[in-house]
Amino acid sequence: MLIDNIRLFLTITEKGSLVAAGREAGLSATTVSERLAALETHYGVVLFNRTTRSLSLTDEGRTLLAGAKVVLGEIEDLESRIRHGADTLSGPIRVSAPIDIGRSIVSDVISTFTADHPAISIELLLSDGYVDIVGQGFDLALRFGAVTDSTLRTRNLGQFRRIVCAAPSYIAQHGAPQTPADLAHHNCLIMRFGTTLDNVWCFGSGKKPQTVTVRGNKTVNDGSLVRKWALDGHGIILKSELDVIGDVEAGKLIALLEDFAPPPNPLQMMFPPGRAQPRRVRALADAFSQALAARKPI
Repeated sequence: MLIDNIRLFLTITEKGSLVAAGREAGLSATTVSERLAALETHYGVVLFNRTTRSLSLTDEGRTLLAGAKVVLGEIEDLESRIRHGADTLSGPIRVSAPIDIGRSIVSDVISTFTADHPAISIELLLSDGYVDIVGQGFDLALRFGAVTDSTLRTRNLGQFRRIVCAAPSYIAQHGAPQTPADLAHHNCLIMRFGTTLDNVWCFGSGKKPQTVTVRGNKTVNDGSLVRKWALDGHGIILKSELDVIGDVEAGKLIALLEDFAPPPNPLQMMFPPGRAQPRRVRALADAFSQALAARKPI
């Protein structure tokens, strides 16, 4: 029963409420509440801070979450080996990824991976904003840029250029910027990453980097949409080469300011803290690593 209650605790953290967890597990909200209370009594701690509108983990809850994922992962791996043989991978994996590469690279890897391992189920959530890997119960997440949470384990998937680009129709109407400073006279389409507005674009590297604060008439927190706006000729964007390589090669977008190339941006794979990952998570992480290693820069 303890293991079942820990599983239910994980579901509560993933769904964000007792009602949603009950719906997922096929239990009433009352039953979920009773089983959570039994788990808290067992450990002698409060696992969630509760208000009428929100549910958040306490420090003890976060500790249990990190350890529980490891323990339950090992149990699921053991059950898989017993039921299906030592070489079979099975069980659920929760993945978070940026929207653009989530719809392309990540989804392609997942399709191949689940075809090769039919006993695996994967839940993919796409977001360009901040994601609480531990609090939201993700097994792994892909994100661009440096990782600020030192408690997370990371694997660097490579350095990828960010490219300033626009559609030929935009350039025909407004001309092409010749220096980064010229962007002040152009409509730049701006991404929002959670609470962070990506309107300060960096150029060059080494001893003489440049930064330019850009402006435009459209801001969005969806990388796929900002790319679509650029393809439709609405303005200039700054995107990872992983997102626009096909468009540039096809001539749908034109790379700009190449003599002032922005510094490359790391793509990181992040994992919650813990002693070890389940075999199925390690296998999927390896599949992502191989897929990104095969990507060629523009």
